[in-house]
Formats: sequence, structure tokens, C-alpha cells
Amino acid sequence: MSQPAKPIFQVVDPATGQPGRAYEGITGDEALAIARRVRARFDSWRRTSFAERAALMREAASVLRRRTEEFAGLMCGEMGKTLADGRAEVEKCAVGCDFYAEHAEAFLADQPVDMGGPRAKVLYRPLGTILAVMPWNYPFWQAFRFAAPTLMAGNAAVLKHASNVPGSALAIEQVFREAGFPDDVFRTLLIPSRDVKALIEDPAIAAVSLTGSVEAGKTVAAQAGAVLKKCVLELGGSDAYLVLDDVDPAKAAKVAAAARLVNAGQSCIAGKRFIVLASVREAFEQALVREMESYTLGDPRADGTKLGPLQAVQARDDVHDQVARAVEAGARLLTGGQLPNRPGAWYPATVLTDVAPGNPAFDEEVFGPVAAVIEARDEAEAIALANTSEFGLGSGVLTGNPARGERIASDSLEAGMSFVNQNVRSDARLPFGGIKHSGYGRELSAFGLREFVNVKSVLVSPETLAAGGPE
Repeated sequence: MSQPAKPIFQVVDPATGQPGRAYEGITGDEALAIARRVRARFDSWRRTSFAERAALMREAASVLRRRTEEFAGLMCGEMGKTLADGRAEVEKCAVGCDFYAEHAEAFLADQPVDMGGPRAKVLYRPLGTILAVMPWNYPFWQAFRFAAPTLMAGNAAVLKHASNVPGSALAIEQVFREAGFPDDVFRTLLIPSRDVKALIEDPAIAAVSLTGSVEAGKTVAAQAGAVLKKCVLELGGSDAYLVLDDVDPAKAAKVAAAARLVNAGQSCIAGKRFIVLASVREAFEQALVREMESYTLGDPRADGTKLGPLQAVQARDDVHDQVARAVEAGARLLTGGQLPNRPGAWYPATVLTDVAPGNPAFDEEVFGPVAAVIEARDEAEAIALANTSEFGLGSGVLTGNPARGERIASDSLEAGMSFVNQNVRSDARLPFGGIKHSGYGRELSAFGLREFVNVKSVLVSPETLAAGGPE
């Protein structure tokens, strides 16, 4: 009887369109066998002390820093990230490892509860092996912001990464091996998406974390729900930034361009819809065009490049199709929007205006360097337009009055994160996640650490039931 063919994961350099290295994956049965070995390793890993885990996690941070150039180059060749952004991403992973090494024990400390007699406490205990299904846009950070808290909580982990970053996926496992983590505490599974369902259903997996599209989230949530397993979902976003009438348009445009073009616009928390009060719209548009045009396309391997290619030619074509449909629906193109005549997945910084609800640039997540400008009559309409979206991940307020911005960000915007006068970003110290179709659950901070633990109540009565007591 013939064995099932192993999948092949072919890397294609987004900057050139040329094929890179091909990686041989594993079969679904092999993935299940690995997951079961990881589950067996969990039984001993869960009994290690926080001090032991922290020492290993700090060493993982050291490995990341030693191999920064290698890992930045790997991301550049697999999904087009600039070397500068890749170096910053590796350092961010190292900082995350250090953060959880330092704080996990305190975040998961036993909490006494006054019951007026019996001794009671709330405990946080690991669940088991957690499956992570991760995307390509931040190949290292997405995985480490899951792995660092998961492992520090005493769980084990398996990673199913995106198919276009197989080298990064394997390198992440190598980091933990090189740091001295026990074999099978963290494993990478090079498998296609079709094999994920069997993993979720297997008793070896206790819970699932997914970052990806809305459709992928719905699929995984249904599969996990069918076997009563918890999942955390970080899905798409169409982040709205309010540009208020008290702002300096040039300063606002600088923040807006940085928010839109982070990672070449390929970020769930990139600013996508800029809702501008009418009195400053014209000045803001002019400044935004200038700022966006300063992000010229360049070799992602060259120092000083601010805008590299998208992750794949098909992804670039999908973005261009959204721009074309937006213009057909009434949007006006202020800059960009033309396909460069060169091989690779290139797309210029683009600004659309006269965008309104019903337009693809308003309703859909555009995963590329395209900013949509929407006019609002006043603050109330701006808030209403921001909240007119199926997504609720990040949001921003750009204003000359930080107190006004804080009021709007705190009480009016429907999103898991709202930043004032800065672009939205992830930080290990803050919970990260969304509402509505942007998913549920949280990553990072103490909240993310506690997602995959058993919150357990223990009560001890002072009464003794020992044998030989008074009759």
C-alpha cells in the first residue's frame, strides 16, 4: 500500500517572482503523531518551575538577537518584508520573550479569596497542547506573541504556519531547540490547511489560536466548537482613524501614512479608512498624498527602503482589483493605483477619496498600501462612519486636543484598541484583539497569558475528617 505523498512548500521571492527554496512537508498522520508526542511532553513540562521556564525563554530571546540578520533575510525572501522591518520584528519577538519571562509568574500567581472561614483561592493551571494557526504577514512576531505566553504558562504548543513562510516556521522551532527547551515542547508542522481539522479534533489538542481571515476564523471556530475546544481568533480589520477639525493636517497626514503603510499595508491593524471632518479635508488630502508618495517602492534588501513588495503577485492583483472596483463605485484616485511594469508583487502607495459606505474601499479590508479618505460633516458623523463596519480591531483619533481624543477613543469607537495621535500597534504590555468580525479573545499582556489556562477554584474547609476523632 503506497504512502500518501508529502506536500511541497515552494517559496517564491515577492520582489522578483523567482522561485526560492522548496521545503518538504509532512503528512496528516505524521502531524497527528507529532501532536501526540507534544501532548505527552506536556505532562512533564507543566511541572517545571516558572524560574526554569523563564531561564529558557530569556535564552530564546538571546538566540533571536544572535540570529537577527539571518531571520530578517528569511522573512525578506519569503514574504517581501524589508530588512529593516525584519530586524525590528525579530527584536520585538525577543522583547516579548523577555517580558513573559519576567512577568508570567506574577500574572499567574494564586489569588486568595476571603470566604469567611474556609481557605479559598483561584489558581491558573495550564490546559495542555495549544495549536496555533498563524499568517504570513509577521512570520516571527505572530508566532512568538503566541508561543512566549503559552509556554510560560506551562502549556506545550504546535505551530501550523502559513504555506508561503515554511523557512520561518522551521526557524521558530529551531530557536526554542537552540535555547534548550525540551524536545517536543514546541513543534512546527509543515502541513496544508486541509489537515488542520483532524488536529483540532484529536484529543492531543486542548485549544486553538488563529490569526487570519474572517473565513478562516469561522471555519476554525466551527471545528473547535464541534469538539468543545476553546479558540482565540484575531481576524481582519478595517481600522478607522478620525481626523478632527482641530488637527494640524500635515502632522495628521504623517501619522496616517505611517499607519497605512506599515508592513506595506499588510497588517490587520493598519489604518485603512481615514474619516476626515469637512473643514480640514482638502488640506489633509494634499498632505496625505505628499506623505504617501514619499514611500517609494524599493528593493526590500536595501537600506533605506520604505515600501517593498506585497507578499505575492496574486495578493497584489487582488488589491488592484479592489482599487479598480472602488473607482468604478465612485471613488476618486489621488495618487498611485497603477500596476508597475516589473516582475514581482509591487504596488505603489495609493490614495482614494470620495469613499463612502457601499464602496469596496469602505466595506472591505484592503490588505495593501491603499488609503481611503471619507468626509464627515462633524464629530458625531465621523464616529458613526467609523463604527459602520463589520470589523472592530483597531481605531485611531488624530486631534489637536488629546483630552477630546481620549474621550472619543474610550467611549465612542467600537474596537478592541483605540490609539490617540499614534498609529495602532501591538505591544506585549497591552491586550491585543478585536470585536465583531475581527474576532474574540485577547493576545498579549496578562489577559493573553490567561486565555489558555484553567481558571480553577480551590476551597479547603478547616473541618477535619481524620479517623480517630472524638465519638
